[in-house]
Amino acid sequence: MTLIIVLMLLLGYLLIATGHLTGVNKAAIAMFIGTIGWVVYICWGTDFVMAQHPHEYAEFLAGEEPSSDAVKYYIYNEIFLNYVGRAASIVMFLLATMSIIEILNNNGCFDFIQSWIKTRNPKRLLWTITFATFVISANLDNLTTATMMLVIMRGIVQNRRQRMLIGSAIVIAANCGGCFTVIGDPAGLLLWGNGAVTATSFSKTLALPAILAWVIPTILINRQLPDRLDTQWSPMPYRGDDTNLNQWQRIVMLFVGIGGLWFIPTFHNITKLSPFLGALCVLSVLWVVNEAFNRKLMNADQMMEKRMPQALKYGSIQQMLFVMGIMLGMGVVTETGVFGDVAAWIDENIHNIWIVGIFSGLMSSIVDTFTIAISNISLYPIVESQQLGIWYDADYMANFVENGAYWKVVAFATAAGGCLLSVGSVSGIALMKMEHVHLGWYLKNVSPKVLIGWLIGMAVLWVEICLI
Repeated sequence: MTLIIVLMLLLGYLLIATGHLTGVNKAAIAMFIGTIGWVVYICWGTDFVMAQHPHEYAEFLAGEEPSSDAVKYYIYNEIFLNYVGRAASIVMFLLATMSIIEILNNNGCFDFIQSWIKTRNPKRLLWTITFATFVISANLDNLTTATMMLVIMRGIVQNRRQRMLIGSAIVIAANCGGCFTVIGDPAGLLLWGNGAVTATSFSKTLALPAILAWVIPTILINRQLPDRLDTQWSPMPYRGDDTNLNQWQRIVMLFVGIGGLWFIPTFHNITKLSPFLGALCVLSVLWVVNEAFNRKLMNADQMMEKRMPQALKYGSIQQMLFVMGIMLGMGVVTETGVFGDVAAWIDENIHNIWIVGIFSGLMSSIVDTFTIAISNISLYPIVESQQLGIWYDADYMANFVENGAYWKVVAFATAAGGCLLSVGSVSGIALMKMEHVHLGWYLKNVSPKVLIGWLIGMAVLWVEICLI
């Protein structure tokens, strides 16, 4: 049964990697892996439980005779719900951040970006829009930020080839911007929630590599743009039907939304509660401010429709279901003990986190950034610092303590490496759908530039961790 579960996971990887060819939605694949995997697991639950949790199961029975129902109750209460809780915390955080950015966007809080980049100068437009993407994605959801910026860019740039180049730079900025904060990418959020990293150490280490992985490809892309862009500037969107906010009210809402998310690491450190609770708190405050500022709208029915967060859109639902499915699938594989065996093989035969990181980055460009990141995270438990002395190679095992090098290498390598191909991230797939970007074109025009930036970023990360 372990072999069946592992084969299901590998088949899921293959289907996710070829989703752009088969047309099968990767969220459906992830949910299938996550649900069927646990069904197979619980059908042979006694064997798995006795192999992985014999003492805990004996305590759960408390002297009663083991039975089929007893082992199922044990799996549900003591194993399954733990993985559901971890997955749900990530999904709830995504739901909160997607709702926050939707409220801000509906109220015109990001309209200043369009005014800011009003130019025919390709250099100014490219750097302005990618800088805004980099900053916003570090604080909000990568996919939502990239999609919003692609929509803004599409309304400005008329030439399709120019849109493909600038759109590629937006995708790179979104992925790199999200990877150096614990709230900007689901992988970083998972590491933070599991106690593998702290927010300050994570951002301090990954900030410079992430900036280089964004800046270097953008410089190279800029060289392919003409001296003047084919642009068409439409007037600012009329928002009389959905909001009546003045400039200062929009600044207040932006401060509440973005500033509130900045406070989440402090909230987590003080309360030790899950970060998604802080995100929901920020969302509730922003929602109240939104209600107060928009109370004078005349059309109540239209006001209700416009003011409600629209995060539960089809694309956002797909992203949340994908995260839930992948995390449940990784959970069931973890409970079979396979990940422990794979980690032991890596320790014995590779014994180098940088080789693992480079391989993971290449794989993330083919399969999916989050899928590969969580696969690597699931391989190792967090080692307590005081336990290092019991290992035969304490220096190597120090990579897996809190704020250890392994977690940061995996987070950066998968996020930035996922940009090597357009199918490696949800932002890249959004670009492919919006601008009809072919994989061959991206591989020829963008992938070499991303590779240079990614390798330089990895080199700088190595210097920071190993030499400084």
